[in-house]
Amino acid sequence: MIRIRSGREYLASLESVAMTDIVLNMFIFFFISFSLLYTFSPERITKVEVNLPTSKSEVAMQGEEKTILTLTKEGKVFLGADPIDMKALKGRLKARLAEGRSFGLVLRVDRLARFNAVVSVLDVINDLGIARVSVAAVKTAK
Repeated sequence: MIRIRSGREYLASLESVAMTDIVLNMFIFFFISFSLLYTFSPERITKVEVNLPTSKSEVAMQGEEKTILTLTKEGKVFLGADPIDMKALKGRLKARLAEGRSFGLVLRVDRLARFNAVVSVLDVINDLGIARVSVAAVKTAK
């Protein structure tokens, strides 16, 4: 007696392998796509992460073009999103003043930054005679 095998078992196992392959390829595609979108997001590239101190009051700087100066806890200084050293900072701010436009300086300082680094940045600002300086802070809930 000859037994004839049905092809259903064979096809069922191939279909499950193909479906698993498709699902894994989709997972890899979406994982890579979203990680690239997150990594190269313009907000992520230009934003310098600092833990700002807290404050109960707030005053918004109005009517001026804002220049953001950031000091991280490691002592690194950023003008906008560009890292800059202390020697070049004075020259860049002086060039900004020479443009003749009125601008305000927003100083973002990490709460764990060394006070000596903060004083060094404030010395540069004071030497140039920049009067409109705001210190950024996070407003606490009342």
